[in-house]
Amino acid sequence: MDVSALLTSAGINISVTSLLLSVYSILRKQPSNLSVYFGKRLASVGNRLDDSFSLERFASSSSWIVKAWETSEDEILAIGGMDAVIIIRIIVFSIRIFSIAAIICILLVLPVNYYGNDIIHMEISSESLEVFTIANVEEGSKWFWVHCLALHVISWSACVLLYFEYKSITRTRLAHITGSPPDPSHFTVLVRAVPWSSEHSYSDSVKQFFMNYYSSSYLSHQIVYRASTVRKLMNDAENMCQLVKNFSTEEKSKLSLLPCLCGKPNSFEVLSDESDSVRENIGFDISDLASEKEYAVAFVYFKTRYAAIVAAEVLHSENPMLWVTELAPEPNDVLWSNLCIPYRQLWFRKIAILLAAIAFMIVFLAPVAFVQGLTRLHQLSHAFPFLKGMFKQKYIKQLVTGYLPSVILILFQYAVPPTMMLFSTVEGSVSHSGRKRSACIKVLSFTIWNVFFVNVLSGSIMGQLNAISSVKIILNQLAAAVPIQASFFMTYVLTSGWASLAVEMVQPLGLVYNTMKKCVCRIKEDQPNGFLSFPYHTEVSKLLMFGFLGFICSVMAPLILPLLLIYFVLAYLVYKNQIINVYTTDYESGGKFWPIAHNSTIVSLVLTQIIALGVFGIKRSTVAFGFTIPLIFGTLLFNEYCRQRFFPTFTKMSAQVLTEMDRQDEQGGRMEEIYQQLRSAYCQFRLISQDLCKSGRMDHQGDQNSIRIHRIATCISDIWVIHPFYVDLY
Repeated sequence: MDVSALLTSAGINISVTSLLLSVYSILRKQPSNLSVYFGKRLASVGNRLDDSFSLERFASSSSWIVKAWETSEDEILAIGGMDAVIIIRIIVFSIRIFSIAAIICILLVLPVNYYGNDIIHMEISSESLEVFTIANVEEGSKWFWVHCLALHVISWSACVLLYFEYKSITRTRLAHITGSPPDPSHFTVLVRAVPWSSEHSYSDSVKQFFMNYYSSSYLSHQIVYRASTVRKLMNDAENMCQLVKNFSTEEKSKLSLLPCLCGKPNSFEVLSDESDSVRENIGFDISDLASEKEYAVAFVYFKTRYAAIVAAEVLHSENPMLWVTELAPEPNDVLWSNLCIPYRQLWFRKIAILLAAIAFMIVFLAPVAFVQGLTRLHQLSHAFPFLKGMFKQKYIKQLVTGYLPSVILILFQYAVPPTMMLFSTVEGSVSHSGRKRSACIKVLSFTIWNVFFVNVLSGSIMGQLNAISSVKIILNQLAAAVPIQASFFMTYVLTSGWASLAVEMVQPLGLVYNTMKKCVCRIKEDQPNGFLSFPYHTEVSKLLMFGFLGFICSVMAPLILPLLLIYFVLAYLVYKNQIINVYTTDYESGGKFWPIAHNSTIVSLVLTQIIALGVFGIKRSTVAFGFTIPLIFGTLLFNEYCRQRFFPTFTKMSAQVLTEMDRQDEQGGRMEEIYQQLRSAYCQFRLISQDLCKSGRMDHQGDQNSIRIHRIATCISDIWVIHPFYVDLY
């Protein structure tokens, strides 16, 4: 690829990005799009835009940029939680390290690459991009010390920045945990693989076990039941709400006494006395729940955080496959459908998912080989002679080599995140955040393999994969191929980076859904489109992938660095805006995406150093080769130090911190209030009933009867929780 093809791709992507951002700045001002671009505000406080007509609404503006830039990290923490802070920190780290890399490589490395071979240079626009890479430096050149120096500066700068980021994030995470309201998950242990007993139910077995070994700290427990029970209760509650909506005015006035009845202090006794009439009205015998299947899973509540963490970490049986304990996720973070998976199946599921992911990668080789072939027009013309005439046209050639390959690859990659999310669900994660972290690692690994390794090693459109058949020659082929493929990585940054951020701002799917809802279905109420949560599994993996390409190409092909810097600055503004206005935060992992980012950066650095080692070996630069080897070991030692110093704080809670939090709550007299919250925090039935109530309020907003429906649904919820069958849940 030549410079003109890269400029063509850059021009197309700059035009598309600018157009989409301008369209976004206009669409966000339209009152009809409130639910698309201000879903978070609509969900929290119900803000509305001014409906009055104004020409200013149809003029592009940059007010969202100013708002995003001025929003501080503390505000992001309050709005989106620790995970939102992590994604901003990843971007800030990337801007810092690639600013250093750009200064070093553009000023020192790029001139050495360009003049590294005694050739006659053409006009810049007609030059091949390879003359700006390390491939243009002749063998045995004394100037390779510049590349080695730049590699050392980038590597040690990245390690220093990583250290301070890890240290700062650890402190921020600890301050966030200690400064937040009491979290029920700190008092709760998830127990799986409860042994079966013919004499006792699972609930009785859990109670006896923890009363025996944790008598002083055990509070209560909640067993997990079959999902069919939940579906029955949901259907009955929906039927009751439908029944209330269809009542006449006189009947509604009679039912208006029911909320008062439920609000009485002795409502428990009244509802219990009328259980027969309740069962008759809702068409479901609550006593049937006694025959429903219990799963070998329970949430066990403890009186203190310290007791919970001890119970979560201790091995409770001679057989490690029984009485398996871990700290419970946050209540809203629990993935209830996966709790029913038997614990003994998890290892088999992980192996099966690994094989399925490998098979998916193999299937994906076909489009990647096709895309890689488009960057080699001479091979494509040889395979398809009828295309030779078309490729003689300069603009067509620039379009095919500079823009089309990355677009095709991106279109195929849209199938990757949902597939990996499905794999992570089947794998058995018990939390939504854990599933997203697992999917993030899978998406990142898949993208690095297909976008980088397969493109570099495949060879041509015919899918010549013999390059990866011999492990001995992989290093040499990587060293020879990376500088050549750097032009494709540049266009990939332009298309998958710049343009995709603009598409993220416009939210095309949400916009189409909102338009169909209001124009076709005639629904005028402004509602958030499904309370969207931030897609960390796709966006974090995308940021880390671009960081990976930045490190790999920094010394090999420095021209990619300015493109990456523009991407990360734009990402800083876009993701801040989306966190503030669009995505809601129902649950979070507590910043556990940062270890993924740290490990990805270390892998990127080590692989960059190994490839540079191969290049220095091919180019016969003994000095640069010798000074690169200690750099690899130094990076690995730094990673081991961080793994020992910081990583445990992201997987375990400090007993010192938890004990201090317990003492503060006891001295403040808040323990009884916390125990009351634990009683309903993890109730799978109660959570669904609340969702029904919320949907009832949203679907009938503005209706005079919505308040009565909400109250009756609340009464139904109280019946489910208060009924004697659920006494041993608490």
